[in-house]
Amino acid sequence: MAGRYLIALGSNRRHHRFGTPEQVLVAALGELDHKGLKLLASARTIHSAPLGPSRRRYANSAALVKSKLDPLELLARLKHIEAKFGRRSGGQRWTARVLDLDIVLWSGGVWATQDLTVPHPLFRARSFVLTPAKAIASTWRDPITGLTLRHLQARLTRPRPAPR
Repeated sequence: MAGRYLIALGSNRRHHRFGTPEQVLVAALGELDHKGLKLLASARTIHSAPLGPSRRRYANSAALVKSKLDPLELLARLKHIEAKFGRRSGGQRWTARVLDLDIVLWSGGVWATQDLTVPHPLFRARSFVLTPAKAIASTWRDPITGLTLRHLQARLTRPRPAPR
């Protein structure tokens, strides 16, 4: 049975073969469209400030893919793609990286194991995930809150009154 996945993509380091972070994302999208993965849609690249110790701005995007893989199998495939782009496992969190691929949502709903949680636990608070995701899947509902990506992004970015 095929499922749909929303994948978040990020890069803030140049790659010796692919080039700038923006070009890394384009190359990564190509990897998300073969060997059992079908790329259905991709968002334009946006730029965001880094989280944590990295000082380099990120290029971010989102992709909608179709696959017969279950979430853990897809995670293994994404880790393989990251490694192909030079990412090493372990090390300090939130440092500069050539490629970061995360499963954000899955059409099967919720998946929770020791190795993987879908929906991604932090996506609702990250504009750099929600903005590109909304562009390609605005009506997809978060299975936890029941809200669409459009609603989640609006909640995150709406102006709030200044404290009195």
